[in-house]
Amino acid sequence: MKLFSTNNPNKLVDLKEAVLNAFPEDRGLYWPTEIPLLRSDFLSRLAEFSFNDIAFEVSNALIQGTIPEKDLIDIIENSIRFPAPVVGLSDDLNILELFHGPTMAFKDFGARFMAQLMSYFTKGSDRKTTILVATSGDTGGAVASGFFNAPGIEVIILYPSGKISPLQEQQLTTWGNNIKAVEVNGVFDDCQALVKQAFLDKDLKSRYTFSSANSINIARLIPQSFYYFEAYKQLDRNKSNIFVVPSGNFGNLTAGLLAQKMGLDIHSFVAAINSNKTFLDYIDSGVYEARPSVPTVSNAMDVGDPSNFPRLLNVSGSTWNMVKSNIRSYSFTDSQTIEAIKAVYNTYHYTIDPHGAVGYLAYLSDKEISPYANYTVLETAHPGKFSEIVNKAIPEKIIVPEALRSFMDKPKEAFNIQNNYKEFKSLLMHL
Repeated sequence: MKLFSTNNPNKLVDLKEAVLNAFPEDRGLYWPTEIPLLRSDFLSRLAEFSFNDIAFEVSNALIQGTIPEKDLIDIIENSIRFPAPVVGLSDDLNILELFHGPTMAFKDFGARFMAQLMSYFTKGSDRKTTILVATSGDTGGAVASGFFNAPGIEVIILYPSGKISPLQEQQLTTWGNNIKAVEVNGVFDDCQALVKQAFLDKDLKSRYTFSSANSINIARLIPQSFYYFEAYKQLDRNKSNIFVVPSGNFGNLTAGLLAQKMGLDIHSFVAAINSNKTFLDYIDSGVYEARPSVPTVSNAMDVGDPSNFPRLLNVSGSTWNMVKSNIRSYSFTDSQTIEAIKAVYNTYHYTIDPHGAVGYLAYLSDKEISPYANYTVLETAHPGKFSEIVNKAIPEKIIVPEALRSFMDKPKEAFNIQNNYKEFKSLLMHL
């Protein structure tokens, strides 16, 4: 398998290099030189295969023999250990539940697969790998869980102070051992900028072997494509199927585009956006203009400069017209989001989290364009992770699962820094 940098198509690396050194010096993102089309007989018989069988078929086609099949099966068996069920709410509305993993967020799929893949590539190495990752909410907890006590790997997680839910903060600051948390006085984009700057710092690179666990790492994106296939096998194929994706850094939607490119019969996508409207404005105007992120109740989507935008352009065909022919986008406010949580509960007696609620609103808007389509909204996190928000919208108090409650009484451990690269670098030099 060969991958190129989106900023330099002539810069080619193998999968190991792309996974362990995820951020090229030219500041591009790695993407496969070839996206294979899956066998038609496999795609037509998806319902006959288990989730793990599907994950193997998809990843084996992508990596093209880079990893022996037996080892790849072990990687999948050790990472994809929870389901991705589709819940039908009406004739044209489905919910793809992606919160059945250990930290109850869709990031568990990518983080655990990536942890297994990195462990495979670093086995026998005498040098420690340091994962630097910025989180707007759920990535931190999923990465911490996936890499906890992984041999030869330490994790440093940056998160914006006061911009994630209390439970999300507990999920990434209470592990100890090889997991360290850094609380940054800023927003997610500031955390992400600090990480990117550190990757390119020659002083730090002489001291650390850095890699990333954000969706800028191709090892995160590959497994996120698996559940589009798993969802599709559970859906009505007699209708056009449209996936509604709550979107922030656009890793999830890019993974869906990858699945579509590999032959999955997805009609189109809807990018559901909160008040961070960078991508929506691009769809409307054809001009991409990054801007500072603003905090919302759907905090995992609070991204003003989506990292995966270059990949999205590459897989979509690179032109504005090609992107907007396959992706529509809608934006909603916090008050609309909370009203949507209430509406989903009252209409379907289903409790949805704030990110899924933004997806539900996008479904309502888009079905005016495609009234005969079948919509599937990605429910990216368990609503119990946002109980302080959800409980204000519905009459029935949400029960926080034990897997989440177990984090609440643990002591928080985090380094506090200003949004200042010099301070961050100094911290890294003394860890």
